[in-house]
Amino acid sequence: MFRLLIAASVMLCATGSALWAQDRPLEMLESGFQAQGWEGVGRLDIGAGGVCTGALISDKLVLTAAHCLFDRDTGARVPDDQVLFRAGLRNGRAAAEAQVIRSVVHPRYNPGAGVSLENVSHDLALLELTFPIRTMGVRPFAVYAEPRRGDQVGVVSYGRGRLQAPALQESCRVLERDRTGVLMMSCSVDFGSSGAPVFSLTQGTPHIVSVVSAKARGAVAGGIEDVSLGVALGPQLDVLRAALDARDRRFVQVPTAASTGPREMSAGGGARFLRP
Repeated sequence: MFRLLIAASVMLCATGSALWAQDRPLEMLESGFQAQGWEGVGRLDIGAGGVCTGALISDKLVLTAAHCLFDRDTGARVPDDQVLFRAGLRNGRAAAEAQVIRSVVHPRYNPGAGVSLENVSHDLALLELTFPIRTMGVRPFAVYAEPRRGDQVGVVSYGRGRLQAPALQESCRVLERDRTGVLMMSCSVDFGSSGAPVFSLTQGTPHIVSVVSAKARGAVAGGIEDVSLGVALGPQLDVLRAALDARDRRFVQVPTAASTGPREMSAGGGARFLRP
């Protein structure tokens, strides 16, 4: 098991320097040309001002982190109709957007358990949209085999100082994989990056292989470095798909009344990266 120093205060750490020489810096996807192919990644606007990142895995399903769906102060589940997915959001305009009608979180995820490895390993949610997104250019991503130690991956996410457009880190590394399936990576993440898709870029077409859960400090090569933690998919995602199909009320939230309209975005909300 890799060693992590996880505490609330680590969520305020500035993004660390690259742990591997081949890691690439973040590239802002501010133009249509730069964002081409990544429009299936979007910003999730949650409740009164929470922000996370999510990605389409079908025309009606969005993959994100479970903790994004819980109020940071009360621990209560955010009503589904207060979650808006904004695909390909850039400079105030989304390629497509839809509200959430149903959501599932992994039954073993505990919103009160913090950033333990056991909890991170189940920090996964699946959102069903009110209608399918079939806008030209907005394509869902396939889910691929889980990465191993040393694999090159990439991340597309929104984050502090860049909530109006996504950023791509085309190359970072899986540093270690815990027995629980948690990935420790060198990828740069920040406030708002919760739920961001981690991609395998080695097959020519990006495939989602993990979801960003948290930022932490980890023991790497004899030193302590900023790292990102990702959730392994595979059986975890299968559980969510089955629950959504079966409308399992143990962890499928019943839809509430119609939404009251757009929400104002701020730095608050349920996402783990939004405050310590």
